Amino acid sequence: MNCPKGKLIAIGGAEDKGTDLEKGEILRNNLNFFELGILRRIIEETGGIDKRIEVVTTASSIPVEVGENYLNAFGKIGCTNVGLLNIRNREDAKKEEYLERIKQCDAVMFSGGNQMRLTAIFGGTEFLDILKHRYQNENFIIAGTSAGAMAMSNTMIYEGNATKAHLKGEVKITTGLAFMDNVIFDSHFEKRGRFGRLAQAVAANPSCIGIGLGEDTGMMITDGNVMQAIGSGLVIIIDGHELGHCNIADIPEGNPISVENLKVHFCENGNGFLVKERKFMVEVVEDAL
Repeated sequence: MNCPKGKLIAIGGAEDKGTDLEKGEILRNNLNFFELGILRRIIEETGGIDKRIEVVTTASSIPVEVGENYLNAFGKIGCTNVGLLNIRNREDAKKEEYLERIKQCDAVMFSGGNQMRLTAIFGGTEFLDILKHRYQNENFIIAGTSAGAMAMSNTMIYEGNATKAHLKGEVKITTGLAFMDNVIFDSHFEKRGRFGRLAQAVAANPSCIGIGLGEDTGMMITDGNVMQAIGSGLVIIIDGHELGHCNIADIPEGNPISVENLKVHFCENGNGFLVKERKFMVEVVEDAL
């Protein structure tokens, strides 16, 4: 398959929307929302504030509130050409109006919520086919936060208690929207202590690179391969390509897993990673793009 011409922007959740946050909730590390924020980066990659962005609130149980939050947030940085697609079921996903809007827009952003809603509603639809075609063949941006990021990959975590993630069977995996087929995304990574569940997901699927996205932090993916960390926090990469011992195939469910030689990389804003080459980059150089 040829390299996609579009870009993915996977965000770990709780991206700064220019609102006041409770003290101690998220450390911003002095990054200024209006200059370096993730939403501004989405606008820049899309081509400027006049470009059309459609926000898909399907994953959320409170779509109206979430949609208004994004309209306000984008508006604060001068982007008012933003629409909301409140698709609640598969019948909505087939509506000609929505299909035409995603054919005409410059970027789509999936909100957070429940990633299973995204796969159950969009799987096998023309809506998803259009997105995949545009991502593959056009300079088209697909962004997603929290559940919207986790659903981007072919292999998707849909459930997993962080406190029991070291036990076989506690991490549930299914098929995602499949914009990428060689990664697994996890979100709210540090805040919710999800290292163990991503590690188990990678141990069971060592052909995939695990991408643990911190809050207000994301990975921008170019050519389906070149990843660059953006935002104020941390992205943790878990690479299982050189696994040695792994007992996950042989033990009963509920038993602790045993894994040798997982590689781990910590990425801050600006660091990069090449998925196919499994190579960490201190800085994403032009040649890699």
